[in-house]
Amino acid sequence: MAYVVTEACIKCKYTDCVEVCPVDCFHEGPNFLVIDPNECIDCTLCVAECPAEAIFAEDDVAADQQEFIALNAELAQRWPVIVEKKPPLPEHETWLKERDKRRYLEK
Repeated sequence: MAYVVTEACIKCKYTDCVEVCPVDCFHEGPNFLVIDPNECIDCTLCVAECPAEAIFAEDDVAADQQEFIALNAELAQRWPVIVEKKPPLPEHETWLKERDKRRYLEK
């Protein structure tokens, strides 16, 4: 079972999770991160590090976030691996508690 980055990450893109990942399974897009389900070893280290609380075990992804399971797998094949922490997006604090951000995802 892999872990999944969900909608809460969009337009925040905190990278605290990247620093603790022992297998470098995070991939970076313009305003979102994803986890490669083929690389994730289910260590759970990233979950506690996410300020947006956007990372869930695949079995625990909420019903309204299920599309992010396939989206993580798809985008991990297209986006580059990220292995070092970077600053969050400029307006991350504004977007942190926003919901319904799916339409803002940049692929």
